Amino acid sequence: MVMMMPNVSVLNVNLYGETIGTLTNVGGDRTLFAFTDAYINDTNRPTLGLSFKDEFGTLTTDFRNYQTRVMPFFSNLLPEGHLRKYLAERAAVNPEREFYLLWALGNDLPGAITITPADGEMWPVDIDEDRIRRNDDHHENALRFSLAGVQLKFSAITDAAGGLTIPATGAGGSWIVKLPSREYDGVPENEFSMMKLAAMMGMNVPAIDLVSLDAIKNVPAGIEQLGKDAFVIERFDRLPGGGRVHIEDFAQIFGVYAERKYKQASMRNIAQVIAAEGSTEDLVEFVRRLTFSMIIGNGDMHLKNWSLIYPDRRHVSLAPAYDFVSTIPYLPEDGTGLNISRSKAFTDFNVDELSHFAVKAAIPKKMVLDTARDTIAAFQETWANEAANLPMSRDVRTAIEGHMTTVPIMDELG
Repeated sequence: MVMMMPNVSVLNVNLYGETIGTLTNVGGDRTLFAFTDAYINDTNRPTLGLSFKDEFGTLTTDFRNYQTRVMPFFSNLLPEGHLRKYLAERAAVNPEREFYLLWALGNDLPGAITITPADGEMWPVDIDEDRIRRNDDHHENALRFSLAGVQLKFSAITDAAGGLTIPATGAGGSWIVKLPSREYDGVPENEFSMMKLAAMMGMNVPAIDLVSLDAIKNVPAGIEQLGKDAFVIERFDRLPGGGRVHIEDFAQIFGVYAERKYKQASMRNIAQVIAAEGSTEDLVEFVRRLTFSMIIGNGDMHLKNWSLIYPDRRHVSLAPAYDFVSTIPYLPEDGTGLNISRSKAFTDFNVDELSHFAVKAAIPKKMVLDTARDTIAAFQETWANEAANLPMSRDVRTAIEGHMTTVPIMDELG
């Protein structure tokens, strides 16, 4: 039997627990976002996102509707790929119908946003509410596993015994648990090692750990066949008391759907935004992370792996680092994911490319080159003293050491 969808359904978009807008299904699977009058008229309103400001810094309030999908800002709050399909199945929601997926997953989204049904709204009739009621664990799993990303990640909390567990109710644990990859060996050990190196070099890295799968409860059956450890990282969008800190990634900032995260914008475009909206310290940190990623051969530097954070709810800083992985051991022909300025090839990362990056981004060239030089020196010292002590495999270490010799700036500034 064909189920009929309601003509109009409304979801509240909440920021720090206050409703600031609505997502409305206006029929024909079209969705429209609108701010509330109270938010528009609030001169001290918290910032939802940079994409909602025009070139003069004025709040944008006129939006078009979107078919099947929601606008990119909200779409990027949702998981991608296999994880999206997995969560959608658990919540009995069609993965392509993003309005309803937000409805199902809206209590544990990245940052300070929650999305909840408006007063009096019931679940849409084509979502099998009886099935959810019969097996409530399906729905809870959807809520607890709702963080955006491709690799299987879980929102987790530390339990009283010091291990990690997936929260039964799903409302925002303080850690992200990243399980072994089905495609590539040793990814948790790789990521832990790269993140640890970055922290040793002075970059802003959240608390991290590498934990045995035996210490994590409720992981999917059979996952231990892929590896023995998981990488865990503290959520920087959550506070110890359960409060939320707002963040947005650069796919949201540039209004790009997740599947375009490698194809729109460049590193210099990101730098331009940071220079305009952040501080000099943010810009230095960005160049430091960029240089580090080139040295280790991190080819996964797409728009969703750079984020801004709102510590005071209104103004941005560069969010702490995440997703540092050396991809070279798995994809030897990899590039950076995004152009630095003109090229995305590691072998083109030289003083000339970095100078072009600085000039086109309208940021001080001397600061950029000095930061790159200092980063190279810090990396060489830290690698020499610590690489052998980190849990990355010998193959990963060998691949990185071979890769370093192909990155021209290592000789030019090293």
